[in-house]
Amino acid sequence: MSRMHGLHDVMRGFLEEKYRQYNREAFIESDPIQIPRMFETPEDIEISGFLAATIAWGQRRTIISNMNRLLDRMNHTPHEFLIYSEEEDLERFRDFKHRTFNGADCIFFLQSLKNIYRHHGGLRPLFEEAYLKNRDVREALVAFHETFFEIPYPERTRKHVADIRKKSSAKRLNMFLRWMVRQDSRGVDFGIWEGIDQAHLYMPLDVHSGKVARQLGLLGRKQNDWQAVEELTARMREFDPDDPVKYDYALFGLGVFEQF
Repeated sequence: MSRMHGLHDVMRGFLEEKYRQYNREAFIESDPIQIPRMFETPEDIEISGFLAATIAWGQRRTIISNMNRLLDRMNHTPHEFLIYSEEEDLERFRDFKHRTFNGADCIFFLQSLKNIYRHHGGLRPLFEEAYLKNRDVREALVAFHETFFEIPYPERTRKHVADIRKKSSAKRLNMFLRWMVRQDSRGVDFGIWEGIDQAHLYMPLDVHSGKVARQLGLLGRKQNDWQAVEELTARMREFDPDDPVKYDYALFGLGVFEQF
């Protein structure tokens, strides 16, 4: 038993070291989180952060470049643009493209966000109210998905919003929630959604973090699906039950910056 405790302490120490190494302001320079960092009002932070997280796959330089193009077309006032835009204003996004996320997807996302801010109070109350029913982030993810598609949508666009009921890992949504919910003094995550306990967040699992987690013996499941997310998050809670997703920095940094 003492040997197991020893190994646990060694792993926790290693993850803590890597968390501190990568969870610092210098991380922002090359990460899509720099997009919502451009704004000060909560609504602008939420909307730009959600859109940045939505297209956060592929080369990070391209993600940032495409998000800047998107914000240019919103006059760098995302909340104001959503609230006051007319249908014809959305046509300027018709030729937008990021990998498989195209203009039709983009226009629907803006329409749906407009619906959420006009009729549901915004992203924060939508997530927080569903979470608070049973203090369960999984319920918030399901409620968000249902509300996002409560208006008419292109069938092709459904693939761009994760549905954990279909076992999706929901990497980008979990990353967005980390940005909005996690609170610390290190200057990366925002911590502006105080209605969700960061202890209940789930790990943003992708190819990089999954590979590192398996190499470290922290994840047994081979698929990057929701079952793997729950398994990995449970392991991270063993190391820090109050803030398990802080170790996303460690796994991501090892995978991307150190090719672990």
